[in-house]
Amino acid sequence: MEPIAEREEEAYENIEPERRKVYNNKDITQENGRLLHMRLNVAIDGPVSAGKSSVSDAVARRLGILHLDTGAMYRALGLATLRAGIEPGDEAKVVDLCRKLKITVRHEADGQHTMVEGEDVTGMIRTPEVSMAASTVSRYAEVRKEMVRIQQQLAAETDMLVDGRDICTTVLPNATAKIFLTAAQEERARRRFLEMKEKGQEEPFETVLEELKKRDKQDMNRAVEPLRQAPDAELVDSTNLTFEETVETILRIVEAKRHG
Repeated sequence: MEPIAEREEEAYENIEPERRKVYNNKDITQENGRLLHMRLNVAIDGPVSAGKSSVSDAVARRLGILHLDTGAMYRALGLATLRAGIEPGDEAKVVDLCRKLKITVRHEADGQHTMVEGEDVTGMIRTPEVSMAASTVSRYAEVRKEMVRIQQQLAAETDMLVDGRDICTTVLPNATAKIFLTAAQEERARRRFLEMKEKGQEEPFETVLEELKKRDKQDMNRAVEPLRQAPDAELVDSTNLTFEETVETILRIVEAKRHG
């Protein structure tokens, strides 16, 4: 097995200038009329608070490839919906907003930044209210159709790790490596509770756990692309793993699939 390329900061610097672009749902075009061949793509699915974003970012950096957090795109739409005074359950209005809105994803040296109409909302899309709004708006077929189109085109342009809830099953069904990352509900709630506490967001653990269970139920039972483990995805249960152990476990899977 070849050693994993550890090109932490160089990962972004080594990307050709034309690849370091702003990606969004208005401006994406195909190169020479066709999608580019994907040399390496890694798909990671999993429930809320499973650590997908942070683990995926670490894995992508170790592999020297970009990381696309698709959940941030739905969160951005959820935030915009709330700001516009639209009820997330109003499908027609949400779909109309999605079609008009410019959601931008920019890759910088410190990771992915998500913008709505040019405003960086990266630090505003992790609240419980936005999380629930994102879960609701992501149920709509027309919203997911538009988001999936964007995500597939982004992944076709360069080596990339993509995480979300339907990446293995819908967005990148032919990914080099497919992982379903999860942990026990109580452990995920504990991690979420500590994360919120560090940010000064005080919520009783019981409330955090109940919200997580509600989110799981909503994600797993939505009519369009519900959360599920793809048959050919490797299960990684991080309940009793440290962050670094989780990262190393996924890296071993990727390397085995890559060179197997």
